Amino acid sequence: MPTGLPYLIHTNRELGLMLAGRKPLAMFADAEGRFPDVIVRYMRLFDRQVASGQLVRHDQLDPPADGQSYVLHRIMFALPDQRWRIDAMIELKASREWTPAHERREGELLGYEDWMNDIWIKHVYG
Repeated sequence: MPTGLPYLIHTNRELGLMLAGRKPLAMFADAEGRFPDVIVRYMRLFDRQVASGQLVRHDQLDPPADGQSYVLHRIMFALPDQRWRIDAMIELKASREWTPAHERREGELLGYEDWMNDIWIKHVYG
């Protein structure tokens, strides 16, 4: 987890932020069948909210990319009125390149504010 940022990142806080209406989208990604147990348990908490209608879930499996030997499993949870962000994230992640503009768009979709994205872009890209 990055340190030295003047704001709290969403990692490990996604569900609480979403239930408070402060985060519109959460995304988890790992090799298919390889999510760590702690993440699987955390996602079960999300799934309870999906079952109650407070969140929607989308699973996406991406075939191995160049040089990869695994299928990427992306799981996204969104507030029901923000489900459009899932499609926008899928489109963004399909890009063959990754630039600061892509990084910014990902932050926007995940619910980070512009000033936070400004700092993050500077942190990552110098």
